[in-house]
Amino acid sequence: MTRGDPMEELGLRLAHVGINAADLEEAEGIAERFALLGLPTSRTPVSLLSGTYVETMAGRGRGANGHIAFHVDSIPVAEAWFAERGIEIDEASRRLRPDGTTHLVYFKEPIGGFAIHLTEDD
Repeated sequence: MTRGDPMEELGLRLAHVGINAADLEEAEGIAERFALLGLPTSRTPVSLLSGTYVETMAGRGRGANGHIAFHVDSIPVAEAWFAERGIEIDEASRRLRPDGTTHLVYFKEPIGGFAIHLTEDD
């Protein structure tokens, strides 16, 4: 089986690293520390973003150690590519855009205690 280069074939690139915090207060403290590195803090409904590099979950997120997100050019193409290599998708994790296309999906199995998700730019 040919492995191929996922960076070339899928446009695979690191999106961000996710950190699990116990609650919003702990997440805010973590984000404040990343702000010392010059990373601006912004809020989402479930997390705090430190620039585009770190997402601190305001409550336990997926993965024992957190999550790692990868951007891909096309989630359907990436799903097929990973399926050929025996990596399954957690269908319950699939998040859709209003037009019905997939915006985000997690692998079924974590890697090194990190949940892995793919995301596609809007």
